[in-house]
Amino acid sequence: MTDIPLADGAGKLHRYADFPSENITPRPVDVWCPPGYAHSETSRYPVLYMQDGQNLFEASNAYAGIDWGVDRAIQRLVSYNQIKGAIVVGVWNSSRRWQEYMPQQALELPQAVEMKETFSQANGGPPLSDQYLSFLVKELKPFIDANFRTLPGQGHTFIMGSSMGGLLSLYALEQYPELFTGAGCLSTHWPAGGDLLVDYLGEHLPDPATHKLYFDFGTKTMDAEYEPYQQRMDTFLQAAGYQAEKNWTTRKFGGAEHSEVAWRARVHIPLLFLLG
Repeated sequence: MTDIPLADGAGKLHRYADFPSENITPRPVDVWCPPGYAHSETSRYPVLYMQDGQNLFEASNAYAGIDWGVDRAIQRLVSYNQIKGAIVVGVWNSSRRWQEYMPQQALELPQAVEMKETFSQANGGPPLSDQYLSFLVKELKPFIDANFRTLPGQGHTFIMGSSMGGLLSLYALEQYPELFTGAGCLSTHWPAGGDLLVDYLGEHLPDPATHKLYFDFGTKTMDAEYEPYQQRMDTFLQAAGYQAEKNWTTRKFGGAEHSEVAWRARVHIPLLFLLG
């Protein structure tokens, strides 16, 4: 483990350069602890697992040199007494990002045979998200809970990502509803599987009494395609008993594009919805 310097008061960032796994290829995992973590030996924190971890904290590692500023967003919410803080676990992506983030069971449906073949040809193989989730829940989460002062229960464990990472985060909540209580899905890349994928995920939503879901999308670049699919998903959410602004929210950001710049500008909104 290596401690990564951050600006004064920005908490502590710990990096595991090649986190081992029997399910996926080793890759860096970042663990960010809020400033208050070091000031108490007894305080425990909820945990947010995030995809595309290299984009969260450091511009030098982030795509196009723009990070999400997750650490500062959480600190601002804490300073406003809107949340109590959280540990953030950022799992870096790999060259198999599309394979690891595509909801696997949707492409195992009989009606998805052609889609799976097309996906496999375009991305170097079939979806591997079940293996990726096995890594998250069977290898990474036990390690985090054993080595950091977490609140390990389902009610304090969240997952979030953007684009394909948004799809993966929703899929994780549905596959492991006993482990995750909330998912944040920013600019969810519904076109990866179209209506078939939306319908599969919409038909497998977890119990709204014990879960919460955040969705959003912009209107520029790739995000311009998302609204019809999101509206379709919203219909499933309503039918499942989710209540707007209580345990589910969908936000539209006019003029926002599909980029780290856009997600950085609004990441405080899903953080507050999930952790507040």
